[in-house]
Amino acid sequence: MKIALAQINPTVGDFTGNAATFRRFARDARTRGADLVVFPELSVCGYPPRDLVEVPAFLARSRQVLEELAAEFPDIAIIAGFPSRAAVETGKSVMNSAALLRNGRIDFVQSKRLLPTYDVFDEMRNFAPAPSQQLVTVCGECLALTICEDAWNDKAFWSRRLYGSDPVEELVRAGAEIVLNISASPFNVGKRGLRQAMLASIATQHRVPVVLVNQVGGNDSLVFDGSSLALSPQGDVIAQARSFEEDLILVDTATLTGDMHEQVPELEASAYEALVLGTRDYVRKCGFQKVVVGLSGGIDSALTAVIAVDALGAENVIGVSMPSQYSSEGSITDAWELAANLGICFEVVAIREIFESYRRALSGIFKGLPEDVTEENLQARTRGALLMAVANKFSALVLTTGNKSELGVGYCTLYGDMVGGLAVISDVPKTLVYRIAHYVNSRRPVIPEASITKPPSAELRPGQKDSDSLPPYDVLDRILEEYVGNLKSASEIAELTGFDDEVIRFVIRLIDRSEYKRQQAAPGIRISTKAFGVGRRFPIAARHQI
Repeated sequence: MKIALAQINPTVGDFTGNAATFRRFARDARTRGADLVVFPELSVCGYPPRDLVEVPAFLARSRQVLEELAAEFPDIAIIAGFPSRAAVETGKSVMNSAALLRNGRIDFVQSKRLLPTYDVFDEMRNFAPAPSQQLVTVCGECLALTICEDAWNDKAFWSRRLYGSDPVEELVRAGAEIVLNISASPFNVGKRGLRQAMLASIATQHRVPVVLVNQVGGNDSLVFDGSSLALSPQGDVIAQARSFEEDLILVDTATLTGDMHEQVPELEASAYEALVLGTRDYVRKCGFQKVVVGLSGGIDSALTAVIAVDALGAENVIGVSMPSQYSSEGSITDAWELAANLGICFEVVAIREIFESYRRALSGIFKGLPEDVTEENLQARTRGALLMAVANKFSALVLTTGNKSELGVGYCTLYGDMVGGLAVISDVPKTLVYRIAHYVNSRRPVIPEASITKPPSAELRPGQKDSDSLPPYDVLDRILEEYVGNLKSASEIAELTGFDDEVIRFVIRLIDRSEYKRQQAAPGIRISTKAFGVGRRFPIAARHQI
């Protein structure tokens, strides 16, 4: 049997657009001689649909699309993910399902059994688990049709399993000759290698080919890398789709051969491509064409602007420099040089007079009080208001430029530099920002060297540097990784790193105190295993000491 893996980029709720993509890929697969074309998890409606599956019309439209596709393609078998009504009297009324379209009708439906509720996943909120699973035969071959998490509970691979049952093991024991998995598996750095190793474990343990088709594209904070693949019973990759773009590949289960397309390498390159894809899809799927970026001359805004240009085109990016009396001449010229290198629209709006007018307006209330962070934040908030004005006027979306290190410890201003619709690099630690910037310049030197080499500074007071308020970023980022990513305590971090205990506890206090800021921040693009946002749900009003 020749199986086509249709790695598509659906938009949540865009049934017309998604169906058009289905038709295009199904026609291509049929032309190339495929017997079966397989689409990703919930690809009819897009993943994750969240509470939209509670809307009856949403479910009805999903079913209607499937019936129309089945009628249009009676001469090729199609497997597609969709939300189905659950035939149960209690519990959730919807299931995460896969339909086999064959001979002009919906011939078979299999629902997901293992529903993840960790990190960014909350499927138990929306779906009922399948009580059991059945085998299905296509072109004389017996398939184990599984959906994403159903394949992520192999006891031979995981030291600690999350579920008591293993659907793959049970289906292979029942006679499955091929394990087929349709997925919407989000990207993080290192995920592709983990996914392949896990699938190889299944293949070699059960001595069957394993085929996975994964969604590609960005939906809200999540980026899906695609990277669909097929493995032989020996665990060797016999077919592979591209990363971070739509693709169609064929695999022949008789000869165990297939298309091999090049993937983006780890680490910096894949992180960068994920940020570009996530930005492009967030902006476009939210109905925008243009974006506005505040250009400070620093490394963070420079990287954000480069990502925006690669995502949307230079003609759709507006860079705005907003110097104050504390801005260095180099910051202005670095911003100008970046804009010229990228070919984007560049505007300068000085804020000194606006800032001074704020100070005069508040002089009575603040009489006799020394200047402090209040005045610094006024500058940031002035810039935020100006960026939003430009965005409103040109129907654009503001991209915030703060990195994960700053967001983690609250080194950012609410309603100031946090203003915007998408926080592009909010899951990129400062040390990784530099590494990605070097990667960008290795392809084409667009980021000014001074933006990379000068000491980072918010330039909100004379001679200000980030190091005045924070530990060195290599220290800060390691503490952030261990505390947020690995859930280590202060004493465990000290033992692991050898860092000073007071520095560790200082950073942890900043992280904990800044939860109220993060929960008001724009959504960011997730590229790590533990990003701030929907995958990390901590209380704001809390007093915990770890």
